[in-house]
Amino acid sequence: MMTDPMRQTPSPADRALRTQPRRLLATLVLTSLLSLTAGCLYRMKIEQGNFLDPTQVVQLQKGMTRSQVKFLLGTPLVPSGFNTDRWEYYYYIMDRGMKRPLTKRVTIYFKDDKVEHFDRPDDSEAAAAAMSVGPAAPAAPATKPKP
Repeated sequence: MMTDPMRQTPSPADRALRTQPRRLLATLVLTSLLSLTAGCLYRMKIEQGNFLDPTQVVQLQKGMTRSQVKFLLGTPLVPSGFNTDRWEYYYYIMDRGMKRPLTKRVTIYFKDDKVEHFDRPDDSEAAAAAMSVGPAAPAAPATKPKP
C-alpha cells in the first residue's frame, strides 16, 4: 500500500485549533442548559416572625397580663425600644406556589402591665370583605332627565 506524499499528518497545534470551537460550543450549550434549569430548582418556604394561629389570637382579651400574652402568643419578635407598652407580632410566609406573601400582624397595647386594647388588621379586612360579599343593596330608581 502506498502512502500519499502530499498528505501530511496534522501537528498537535493544528488538532487543538480544530477541536477548540467544538469545546467552546459544548461549553456554551452546557452553560445555557444549566442556566435554564436554574429556575426549576427547589425554592424553600420562607417563614419569618411569630406564627399567629387564629385560634390563639382569638383568645386574646383585654385585661390579660404580659406573661399571659407571652404564654399565648410567644415573645414578640421585634421589641419596641421606644414604647415598652406596645408589643408587635408579625408573621410572614412566602412559598413557591404563592404569588404574594402572606403577612399577618397583631399589635397589643398595655397599660399598667395589662392589655388595654389590641389591633388585628387581618380581622377587620376579613370582616370588611365579608360585608362587601353580602347581598347588594337595591339600586336607586333611575330618574329620567326632563327635556
